[in-house]
Amino acid sequence: MLFSRRLMLGLAVAGTMAGALAFPAMAEGPTEIDLFFPVPVDGKLARDMGTLIKEFNETHPAIKATAVYTGSYDDTLIKTRAAIKAGKPPSAVIMSANFLLDMQIENELTNLDSLIAADGTTKEQFLGQFFPALQGNAVINRSVYGVPFHNSTPLLYINADKAKEAGLDPNKPPQTWAELTDWAKKLTKREGDKVTQWGIAIPCAYDYCGWMMETLTMSNGGRYYNEEFGGEVYYDTPSMLGALTWWNDLVSKHKVHPPGATPGPAVSTSFISGNAAMIMLSTGSLTYVRDNAKFAYKVAFIPRNVRNAVPIGGASLIVPAGLEADRQKAAWTLIKWMTSPEKSAWWSRATGYFAPNMAAYKTPDMVEFLSKNPDAKTAVEQLDVAKPWFATYKTVPVRKNLEDEVMLVLNGKKQPKEALIAAQKAADETLKPYNAETSLKLP
Repeated sequence: MLFSRRLMLGLAVAGTMAGALAFPAMAEGPTEIDLFFPVPVDGKLARDMGTLIKEFNETHPAIKATAVYTGSYDDTLIKTRAAIKAGKPPSAVIMSANFLLDMQIENELTNLDSLIAADGTTKEQFLGQFFPALQGNAVINRSVYGVPFHNSTPLLYINADKAKEAGLDPNKPPQTWAELTDWAKKLTKREGDKVTQWGIAIPCAYDYCGWMMETLTMSNGGRYYNEEFGGEVYYDTPSMLGALTWWNDLVSKHKVHPPGATPGPAVSTSFISGNAAMIMLSTGSLTYVRDNAKFAYKVAFIPRNVRNAVPIGGASLIVPAGLEADRQKAAWTLIKWMTSPEKSAWWSRATGYFAPNMAAYKTPDMVEFLSKNPDAKTAVEQLDVAKPWFATYKTVPVRKNLEDEVMLVLNGKKQPKEALIAAQKAADETLKPYNAETSLKLP
């Protein structure tokens, strides 16, 4: 009898405790996560991101995601690092793909290998969804730290109407620097000493300028950095000297390129307005050009001097270090959804970035879209000659060491050789602490 009473009492207490435990769980609601996202190119990315996150929340009631606009790629890195330092990291970030190595060195990233394994798949299977050219910026020391989300390569945009007016065939775009220089001369218009139409414009502001220098250096046979080690860059080299000299020649010798350092938005505006007949710009601007150009245009590979080669651009989705387990799991759910074939395809159509998930190009909507917009194929086709985006210890300061000098050259204040010597010296100094702890730390 005593045992029976004790059992009934125990069951009653257990039931009360279970009810007490169950009630808060019901009251907790969805796991709330935030996604930091930049807008690095022209267009309506903020609106498109709002549309994407709204759909995610509607189809995932256990999670409530909030998209937080964080400015440029550089701004997004600064804000993410500040949040991590304050102990309040965002759940996920669309981070410039070439910042991942620096963040991994500083222990600011979550290694994604365990999350991939928990899904019952291997790293090789997971990465196999994405174009091979993108993996160099997503994998560090054989571990996955980023998931390609929106990616780009630089393209040559050509005003087809103006090309025809100049006796040029836009269906046979320039293949070499020599041909591009010739085209730019024919496309430049003057009224006395005043230029009314520039033949070519290439953006140079922080971030874009470094990417363009890597683009030109690679197509001149060179390398911007050591792809296997984060402590070396190659600024004072013949390949980069040739690249910067040619860019400067377009400005000061041939006078077919506007003087000074021009930001990306100003370059795209000059193309849309007809002030520049050709531009080099990210494929991420393709939808903006398609929606706003009142003329026929063509996009083409970046012309070569020594070889066809371009760097990858764009961003990967990352999970910052320091997240609670439930938010980390929710962030991983969001990341997988955003990089699925269907959503990858939708984002590509909305923005102009190419879809990193290869299966996106087999979805019915994407097949139909490409049949109507063949210009969207160019960046994908150029992936055959694409290589990783420069990534080093302190990527941004090291990049700015070069960009500051390039801007001086384009503004007519320095010659290319002296500028690159100065850039190399400054970069070596920036990289010095990392080398002291790695390549120069000897037994």
